[in-house]
Amino acid sequence: MVETRIIKCQSCQHHLWVRTGSETSRCVACKHINSVAGSEESSRTFQVRDRDCNSSKHSRGIPEVPLKFKRKRAVLCGVTYDSTKHKLKGTISDVKHMRDFLINNFKFPKDCIRLLTDEEYQDPKLIPTRKNIEMALQWLVEDCCPGDSLVFYFAGHGSQQTDIDEDEIDGHDEIICPLDFKVNGMIVDDYINSVIVRPLIDGVTLHAIMDTCHSATMLDLPHIFSANEKWADNNPPSGIYKGTSGGLAICISACRDDQLVVDSSTLCGKTTLTYNFIHEINRNPELTYGELVTSVQNKIHDAIEARGIKTWFMRTFFRSAFSQEVQLSSSHKFDIQQIRFKL
Repeated sequence: MVETRIIKCQSCQHHLWVRTGSETSRCVACKHINSVAGSEESSRTFQVRDRDCNSSKHSRGIPEVPLKFKRKRAVLCGVTYDSTKHKLKGTISDVKHMRDFLINNFKFPKDCIRLLTDEEYQDPKLIPTRKNIEMALQWLVEDCCPGDSLVFYFAGHGSQQTDIDEDEIDGHDEIICPLDFKVNGMIVDDYINSVIVRPLIDGVTLHAIMDTCHSATMLDLPHIFSANEKWADNNPPSGIYKGTSGGLAICISACRDDQLVVDSSTLCGKTTLTYNFIHEINRNPELTYGELVTSVQNKIHDAIEARGIKTWFMRTFFRSAFSQEVQLSSSHKFDIQQIRFKL
């Protein structure tokens, strides 16, 4: 067991999770190095499993999840970057489809779903700026209790930047781009992990659906299901703990960290993770996680092939642009071919 506590960054006031006994901690938001002993501390402490823990529940591979979730909450974010050279098409409609999907298929209460899109000008707090997205993520896990089902969905631009903390195997942090990223910066995977992964206590389940480029490890989860159908170790080389406080976090991503997502406006929208994710579950609600990832991957591949990507010219000049592999990462290893997908 590893005991952690929460401190407040002395520079930007962001809350950080640190191991008890640590002398310093680098802020995931502003990169300021804090003196732990002199930092303001939350009254809450948590006992969390280390990644080498051999407790009986951990050894079974997946935390116990109730048959019926007690409370459901979701943050759905879609950014079009309208009036910029980075403009995307379809992200707002994807968010609305995802909202309807959660309500109709998994009984999420409408008032427990927070939408952040470029359209929400009537409420400035729902425009997908960096500040608003970060506040929504904090709201998502606020006072989470055993039996809660949480969902974070993002459709927009994703990118990478050089990792300076030695917690990325490939040397790059993954980042999502808020509407105001040119002015206020990106949201880094380290931050996302600290805010919506680390606080998950026993009995809480989080699903993230990341329909963006460079998204395989956007939550920095310790395990990733690789193309050869084996769990790969994604634990940070630095040894820092990136798991939960006992809960379960699962992320389904549109592509590998080194890949781009195919522009859906070019291929009639049928190449998006969102479109095929919703379509396949509507077609077969009993899909396992493995079946879901495979069927979505096949649909995306078929859509790309159907648009003439088999031609020599497209294969030669656009191979990387028209290649994406759906990924699944998790805080715990589990049999994805046996466990049925549910929210």
